[in-house]
Amino acid sequence: MTDINSLTSSEKSPSNNKPDAAALIGNPRPKTSEALLEVARKHIIPIVKKRISEEEIRNSTRGMLARRIAVILNEWLSATGQELNLIDQRNIITFLIKETAEQSLKKDVTTPNSTAADAKTTQSNTKGVSNDIIINAKSKVQALLLNRIDTVVAATLPRKELEEQLRNVVANILAEQRMQLNYKEQAEVLSLLLDDMIGLGPLEPLLNDPAVTDILVNGPKQIYVERFGKLELSTINFRDNQHLLNIATRIVSQVGRRVDESSPMVDARLLDGSRVNIIIPPLAIDGASMSIRRFSNRGITLEKMAEQGNISHAMAGVLSVAGTCRLNILVSGGTGSGKTTLLNALSQKIGEDERTITVEDSAELRLQQPHVVRLETRPANLEGEGEVTIRDLVKNALRMRPERIIIGECRGSEIIDMLQAMNTGHDGSMSTIHANTPRMALTRVENMLNMAGFSMPEKVTRSMISGAVHLIVQIARMRDGIRRITHITEIVGMEENTIITQDLFVFKFIGEGPDGKLQGEFVHTGIHPSFTSKAKYFGVEKELMHAMSLRN
Repeated sequence: MTDINSLTSSEKSPSNNKPDAAALIGNPRPKTSEALLEVARKHIIPIVKKRISEEEIRNSTRGMLARRIAVILNEWLSATGQELNLIDQRNIITFLIKETAEQSLKKDVTTPNSTAADAKTTQSNTKGVSNDIIINAKSKVQALLLNRIDTVVAATLPRKELEEQLRNVVANILAEQRMQLNYKEQAEVLSLLLDDMIGLGPLEPLLNDPAVTDILVNGPKQIYVERFGKLELSTINFRDNQHLLNIATRIVSQVGRRVDESSPMVDARLLDGSRVNIIIPPLAIDGASMSIRRFSNRGITLEKMAEQGNISHAMAGVLSVAGTCRLNILVSGGTGSGKTTLLNALSQKIGEDERTITVEDSAELRLQQPHVVRLETRPANLEGEGEVTIRDLVKNALRMRPERIIIGECRGSEIIDMLQAMNTGHDGSMSTIHANTPRMALTRVENMLNMAGFSMPEKVTRSMISGAVHLIVQIARMRDGIRRITHITEIVGMEENTIITQDLFVFKFIGEGPDGKLQGEFVHTGIHPSFTSKAKYFGVEKELMHAMSLRN
């Protein structure tokens, strides 16, 4: 563990400021034995919890809490007839503060099962005078803190270790500045400082909220978030444009990219896999704009989607069989409709013995299979050289003995390579495309081929598409915020110059419930899928028949 001395400089507290008990306690020293600390944990913590409520702990300053615990410790020493030297007493008091206060604060953190109302309540509680005090304290402490620590060393430490190292330093600065904050407020100031130093600043609380799926930054003072399919204005903001640009630069530098005047637009990803798009001035007139698409840490499956009402159990069964049968699947939908999440769910039906290669602009697919090769595009350098496009990667993937190729999104000339791969033995490949209906998805594929400069007769183009794509799955985010699969459409061949399709399932809207949720049903059209023979070949014909027999 890096010692606090490597972080703090030799600067001392001003002589005219009398340090309180928090400053006198200092850090625990290794001289205090584990046995002694275990005695404190076993005998004194229960007394502290009995005599000082969690509410009192949260609302006490570190100095106040230290004095109260010191009284309890001395009473216990007197009652048991034991003696401790001053160093051990101070170390045990520090240990007790850490044990009791941190446990109390943990209970205040919003749990992953928080509802939208809980999230809104948490946000509203950060408004007002208390929030202003914390922000003001953070601003004052930050300037002084940076003069007392080695920022190079700090940047190399894990967050938890850095937090331990800085806790007393921050408490001392607050005491010197005569800012009376309770323990909870001090913890919030420290958390904000850590967010700015090694995290993503004001975005950290939003990234830690499991209910947030999208974060949309429109300049430093306007941040929208999506919770449960609905956009709402957040109370969080950046100090100014430069603060926002600093965070944007930190994000892109983590994945070896850059954002500046010569390259004002960039696609990147966070370390947790969330997708980020950043565009800065002069292209963004009102300040840097940032769009973050987050993905659930929970492994989404077709079965979970059925339980959530995104899809019926019958549809989940058919898609499961389609994945196992190595059908080439195109996931179609609008922006934010859940295409990538659905693609992740479909990919779970890929066998563990199959070699899969993923190609993306920014890596966000989360395949669980052991044999996966992930490829990611690269932008051009400052001289305009070195760019690697999706098409380059798809071409290279074909030389890597793939059994399945998954393209995060087809939107350009790479479509020709994808269709050729699907037509030349790489069955089971998948991709996403922006379109509002299955028929429009086919039209868009055709248009991409034409715009890419591939001059082929209309019949040849459509024949290539119908031979390559077996299934189109249409997904939409509806106005109640719920994402639903609206069509599962099978491509069955050509009739003259027209691609023939048949809907296996559709979602039929019925009305709106009293809770604002849309009501409808997933309807099986009664058409038997033409890939039954393939299901029989792969040994899953019974599963397909069972899925088609389910009523919902």
